[in-house]
Order: sequence, then structure tokens, then C-alpha cells
Amino acid sequence: MASQNQPDAIALLKADHRKVEDLFEKFEATKSTAKKQALAKEICTELIVHTIIEEEIFYPACKQEIDEDVLSEAYVEHDGAKVLIAELLGSGPEDEFYDAKMKVLSEEIKHHVKEEEKRAEGMFAQARAAGLDMDGLGKQLAARKKELLAKFKTGGLPTPQTRSFTGHKLAQGAPMGEARA
Repeated sequence: MASQNQPDAIALLKADHRKVEDLFEKFEATKSTAKKQALAKEICTELIVHTIIEEEIFYPACKQEIDEDVLSEAYVEHDGAKVLIAELLGSGPEDEFYDAKMKVLSEEIKHHVKEEEKRAEGMFAQARAAGLDMDGLGKQLAARKKELLAKFKTGGLPTPQTRSFTGHKLAQGAPMGEARA
């Protein structure tokens, strides 16, 4: 077990999950456009940092130690969330579909969290059962998280990068309110 000042990897990642769940609840409860904008930025920041530290540190440590399908699905779930994060960061509460995108992002994250935190077969349970150094990983995750938050505070949020979505070209259709040709 890590010290009280330094959570192990799973405790740190679970704390991130609880924080974002709380932020989603606050977003759903508010009617204020300004508050929605601020909460969306905070949610996106937390999720970008979380996906980076998982993909740079935790997931590679899990590779070959846990079920490969669980790990592959986690990457794809991250990428789906990153698309919505990019959409939210590129728009505002007054834009069409903004609230719907946030709702779908919330649902995707709830599913992802449930998959990671499943008691027996979830990623966290498998990683712990494999004997990974959770204290050492916790230190690495915490240090990288601190570094990223400082970097993003001064330099702004980066465009999310997908790992599993490749070889596609998306075209944008006409807005919902326009007549179809």
C-alpha cells in the first residue's frame, strides 16, 4: 500500500474517476451557460490528463500482464471520448448538440470506468492480481499528472490524439436545421 500522501496507481486512477463523475453531475445540474463552459473545460482537462497518464504509464505496464482484449477496448474507449472532448473544446454551450455531446461523453466515461473497476475481471483487478508495482506506478502517475496540469495551465489544452482510430476521413453533413437536397 502506498502512503497516505502518495496513493497507489489504482487509488489515484479511481480518485480521478470519482472527480470526473462529480463534475459531470454538476454540469447536468446547472443551467448557467458560463458555468457549463467552465465545467466542460474542467471535465475535458481532467479527462485529457487522465487518458495521457493511463496511456503513457499504466496501460503499457499492464501490457502482457492482463487480458489483451480488455486493454484494446480501453484504448478504443479513450479514443471515442477524445473525439467528443475535441468537439466540446471546439464549441460552446450555445452550440447545437453541445449538451448532447456532454451527455454521451458522460455515458461513455461511466461505461469505461465500470469496465476498469470490475471486481474480478476488470483491468484494475487483473493488474493487481498480476503483481504490478502499484506503489511505483502511483508515483509515476502522480508525477506525470502534476507535470501535465502545470503545462496545460500555462500552455492550454492539447488537441487529443487518437491511437486506435486510423485510416478514416470524415465528412461533415449539413446542420440539422437545414433542408435536405
